Amino acid sequence: MAGAMVSVSTGAMNSLLGKLATLMGKEYSKLKGVRKEVASLHDEFNSMKALLDKLADMDELDIQVKEWRNQVKDMSYDIEDCIDDFMHHIGKNVVTTGFVKKTAQLPKKLRVRHQIASKIQEIKIRVKDASERHMRYKLDECTPKPSCVPIDTRVVAIHTEAANLVGVDVPREELAKLLMGEEQVLKVVSVVGFAGLGKTTLANQVYCKHEGQFECKAFVSVSQKPDIPKLLNKIL
Repeated sequence: MAGAMVSVSTGAMNSLLGKLATLMGKEYSKLKGVRKEVASLHDEFNSMKALLDKLADMDELDIQVKEWRNQVKDMSYDIEDCIDDFMHHIGKNVVTTGFVKKTAQLPKKLRVRHQIASKIQEIKIRVKDASERHMRYKLDECTPKPSCVPIDTRVVAIHTEAANLVGVDVPREELAKLLMGEEQVLKVVSVVGFAGLGKTTLANQVYCKHEGQFECKAFVSVSQKPDIPKLLNKIL
């Protein structure tokens, strides 16, 4: 299994979908009954992957949604192993030559196909169970909607006009002096105060005025429950 086909957010879905697509190709055209079942699984997993991709973009998830996501990801690894096994056995039996050889291999082919059909039914049951849990627990209602996400007041404060703030000039210059010193050392300057005093706006004004003097810079507003990997990725 190629490492590039495995994702933290979707498990082995990418690799699994690729292998299911291969099973629907010309090389396996003789497996008519199996191909129909595989096509159904491909569509179901494609829908699940789309939902996993959607969940990956959300900062906060309900505990039930997280559990369902983890179960689906684990299932993708298990089922990919089954598909690998299918392809291994099918590959040995797809191409045969000669009447005697074909006749001799017929019982083995039938046994392999029966085993594959049985495994596919087991997979379908697991997939159906995952889909039913998604519907039964109404997981779509547990995922945060854009309209329900509370607005971070610090983000709104960034856009507050400086003219509306009283007495900001002195603290702005003091903050700039602390940051613009000649010492080439790491500095951490904290702006402390009650909510609504304009701390974020003050910091943003200093940033906008002096950002050109720094080779590397970033202005980031962090929520109360940040997604650290996503936050660091945005900074980089």
